[in-house]
Amino acid sequence: VQLQASGGGLVQAGGSLRLSCAVSGRTFSSYAMGWFRQAPGKEREFVAAITWSGGKIIYADSAKGRFTISRDNAKNTVYLQMNSLKPEDTAVYYCAVDRSGSGTQVRRTYDYWGQGTLVTVSS
Repeated sequence: VQLQASGGGLVQAGGSLRLSCAVSGRTFSSYAMGWFRQAPGKEREFVAAITWSGGKIIYADSAKGRFTISRDNAKNTVYLQMNSLKPEDTAVYYCAVDRSGSGTQVRRTYDYWGQGTLVTVSS
């Protein structure tokens, strides 16, 4: 399984970005997917997760009301729409595969990780 994240960049506070993560593999539709982020000098933290059907979606408190996770199983792609961005959202954002399909906020449940895409929010 390989993951390719894209869509990061530099944006002003209050702006929006849409991250994408393309996943190789025939069984993408059975995976749960998650987004995590890691700011400089900090631990990698959970942002959002979605089960294969989209029936279960969870967000970190910091993302609720501003970020939206979605997926297109036909395109083997998961998205993270980020609105009302704040300087504290600056981080490298990683997508990850949870083959168990449970879609949790726990890092160790994720089996494969993408290379990350950098989001920088200026004040």
